[in-house]
Amino acid sequence: MDHPLLDLINAKIAEAEARGEFDNLPGAGKPLPDCDDPENALLNRVVQENGGVPEFVLLARELEKLRAELRETSDRTRRTEIMKDMSMMEVKIDIARKTHR
Repeated sequence: MDHPLLDLINAKIAEAEARGEFDNLPGAGKPLPDCDDPENALLNRVVQENGGVPEFVLLARELEKLRAELRETSDRTRRTEIMKDMSMMEVKIDIARKTHR
């Protein structure tokens, strides 16, 4: 079953096309960019255009902070805690990378 507004939408598109509103658009006549994930292409583009990054990138940034803290810490107990956190972060990054693909 079609959506009740489908005919109205198609009519508006046809009117705009007849007025030439789709003429000379940027990228006209050029092939569409390759898309690895067509189902989420629009979502991915919106996220990227608004400065969003994949989860594994955020986690990698956190891992770098832990590494910096480790370099600056001399307390053995704290260093052990940081190394455990780093190990867990590396696992999270690996999972996030696999999920991102």
